Amino acid sequence: MSGSDFYQEFEVFSKKKDTSPMQYQFSLLAPNHELALVMAKENFFRREPVADIWVVKRSDIRKLTQTEREGLKKLDKDYRETKGYGYLKKKWRQYEQEQFTEADIMGGGKS
Repeated sequence: MSGSDFYQEFEVFSKKKDTSPMQYQFSLLAPNHELALVMAKENFFRREPVADIWVVKRSDIRKLTQTEREGLKKLDKDYRETKGYGYLKKKWRQYEQEQFTEADIMGGGKS
């Protein structure tokens, strides 16, 4: 077994508090999950306190294929962006004007 076959790449994630989200920290080379976790802990305990650490073998992470990435570009997501709602203020003003005419305000509107 050569040295390059012995080590595997791991990705390390951590969070500072129990309520914090996990954040990517760094990659490391280790022969297995257990030693990767030990190495990650050693690295963090020297720097700062953490609430949790995740160690994930890079080969276990599934990425999108090129076809899947291209498919994401085709999805229309304008409704999720605030610029898509710019017309609402104008529309609301028109609605209010239709509801309350001058006669309504002065007390002579329809009941």
